[in-house]
Amino acid sequence: MNVYGIGTDMVQISRIRDLFEKYGERFTQRILSASEQIAFKQHNEAIAYLAKRFAGKEAVAKALGTGIGSHLAFTQISITNQANGKPVVSLLGEAKQYFHSMEVGEIMISLSDEKEYALAFVVALKQ
Repeated sequence: MNVYGIGTDMVQISRIRDLFEKYGERFTQRILSASEQIAFKQHNEAIAYLAKRFAGKEAVAKALGTGIGSHLAFTQISITNQANGKPVVSLLGEAKQYFHSMEVGEIMISLSDEKEYALAFVVALKQ
């Protein structure tokens, strides 16, 4: 098992709250995949959920070495949870094809939040 890349990101939850209050659904549509948007609307701590997804996607982009841009959009990264709560990263659309061609395999993620911050750590493995 070889490492393709690692990434980490930390965001102030208040910053995400401010962006959501300013832009509302426009912000969530720019950041969240379709399945994440549904989960966001049903989540008890929606802003913390959104902050963790934002940090997670930034960390994924860093681990893949591209950042958010021409080969990777926020909405092409989906972070869902298994029944036991473990977060799982899926790449969608053209990003999935592109990074598969770059021999990226599994993308592992850890998410955490406290009162003021959300944190993500990602390890992308080679196929």
